[in-house]
Amino acid sequence: MIKAIIFDFDGVIAESVNIKTDAFKKMYAKYGNTVVKKVISHHLLNGGISRYEKFNFYHENFLGIKLSEEELEKLAIEFSELVVQDVVEAPYVHGALEFIENNYKDYKYFISTGTPQNEIIDIINRKKISIYFESIYGSPENKTDHIKKIMSKNGYTKDELIFIGDTDTDILAARNNDIPIILRVHQNGSCNYEYKKLIKINNLINIIDILSSMQN
Repeated sequence: MIKAIIFDFDGVIAESVNIKTDAFKKMYAKYGNTVVKKVISHHLLNGGISRYEKFNFYHENFLGIKLSEEELEKLAIEFSELVVQDVVEAPYVHGALEFIENNYKDYKYFISTGTPQNEIIDIINRKKISIYFESIYGSPENKTDHIKKIMSKNGYTKDELIFIGDTDTDILAARNNDIPIILRVHQNGSCNYEYKKLIKINNLINIIDILSSMQN
């Protein structure tokens, strides 16, 4: 029986994937269109991975630059300044807020995202939905470890958890922990991995029906 739900954030709770994409475009525009295209292609195929990992990868592989810790932190701050307010103001994925508000007494909710921990907590607070979540997990820890920690701290078995995500990173995190995943499919998500415990949806309108069918 499903007792707890782990939500990704961008593309699952909020329609905020394009906000992050636009920020990467702006930050790498000075290096030319070829670099921008490589950055955006990688970013869209690797949703849910920490921006710190991405900056290191892009600079080293596309620009031949090895970033210092100070340079990396400066880029992360710049990125945060570009996105946070827009993410706070981003609309909810169709059905997400209604499901969260109407069913929080029946399931424990958690968030697992590649967004930095302090930033996602700030965003959730400013969107006034923090009361619904037991814990919020962000980077630098990855999603596989988030799930392990949620299971360990709360005593959940793999049959009592489900992940709701939208990227290959989410599929792998669920698969690594042998828990089911509901994958929200949209134009900026990714789904390149097979997994027997994967269910695809377009929005969160019918989540409660899917969960009910899984309990039978």
